Amino acid sequence: MKAIVLREYGGPDRLTEEEVPDPVPGPGEVLVEVAAAGVTFVETQVRADRGPRRVELPAVLGNGVAGRALTGELAGRRVVTTLGGTGGYAELAVAPAEQVIPVPDGLSAEEAVALLADGRTAMGLFTAAAPRPGEWVLVEAAGGGVGSLLVQLAAAAGARVIGAASSAGKRALAEELGAELSVDYTDPGWTERVRAAVPDGLDVVFDGVGGEIGAAAQALLRDGGRISAYGMAGGPMTVPDARVTAVAFPTTDLRELAGLAMAEAAAGRLRPVIGQRLPLARAADAHAAMEARTVTGKTLLLPRSG
Repeated sequence: MKAIVLREYGGPDRLTEEEVPDPVPGPGEVLVEVAAAGVTFVETQVRADRGPRRVELPAVLGNGVAGRALTGELAGRRVVTTLGGTGGYAELAVAPAEQVIPVPDGLSAEEAVALLADGRTAMGLFTAAAPRPGEWVLVEAAGGGVGSLLVQLAAAAGARVIGAASSAGKRALAEELGAELSVDYTDPGWTERVRAAVPDGLDVVFDGVGGEIGAAAQALLRDGGRISAYGMAGGPMTVPDARVTAVAFPTTDLRELAGLAMAEAAAGRLRPVIGQRLPLARAADAHAAMEARTVTGKTLLLPRSG
């Protein structure tokens, strides 16, 4: 089969398409014919050896795929699944059977994998922060895969949403999805625009960037406000005097959260935004675009196109 192999850490050009042996599922595993593989920003960091974890090289990156199950109880069915951390950028992938989820009717494989990691992340963050009607909510990276879902969830809950993003197109998307106001967090005066709109302070911040931007957003919170920090594209960030510093979801809960996100999308209540679909051979281009922050929404690799 064809797969994208990382043999040494470095730039996007370290991702190369190669012919490799087909994976063989073991006990408790399912072989999946991959129709779409999700690409995450964390994977660009792992490739560059700047991520939260290292992989043993050579490696095939990618932790979420959708396609057709070739073995197991769901053989022949459309499925979406998390892998064991690697193996997704390929024509075939092996997944733990307990992680395999049938794709709901009314949802494409591409939409399903776009909601797998980002959907469960957004659902978990939203549930933990619990924005209430009338509360002011700031969503950073509002044009990204997770951010675009958080904008929709918060707006549907009756919150007043401000979307922060780095381009006019991403800000327009945030407003289309329900944000009352959008700001450019690369503009030095963006925090003043937020303060002018919400002089009493924000109730909730979803920090998908981290670093200086996350710290600036944190300073906009009212006393007792809630912040969910989940992204480190701009660097790590600490929250002083936080009552809760971390929330972990068991694997079973993550599966349920992903299923809930897909059910909401299948019912038309949640829209996954897919901004980039590329053939498998262009994985390097996908990583480069994500690092340049030029992508609106989710990036997918399509092994059986091009």
